[in-house]
Amino acid sequence: MNRPLGTPMGEMEFLGWLGQAEPGEALVYHRGFLAVDRHWAEGGALDRLAARVAWAAERGLADLLQRRHGPEDLSYLAIARRHTTSLSRLIGSETP
Repeated sequence: MNRPLGTPMGEMEFLGWLGQAEPGEALVYHRGFLAVDRHWAEGGALDRLAARVAWAAERGLADLLQRRHGPEDLSYLAIARRHTTSLSRLIGSETP
């Protein structure tokens, strides 16, 4: 998935990707230093995205990785896993 550099990903964009991704497909959902960026992000969108990504990992829908580029500069990746449960069913029954 390509997005202009510096354009933040939204929670729904992540879920759309996850619902269509092939197992093993990778997505960089954030670049920076997530712990600090979450604190400074406006409107809570980055918090919601981070919570949804963690939610997906906890349910075995994605594996999470980090790639270090330099001090406080990391790429945060989600790697899609095979899943048999419909995302809409999961999302309807649970929230992060």
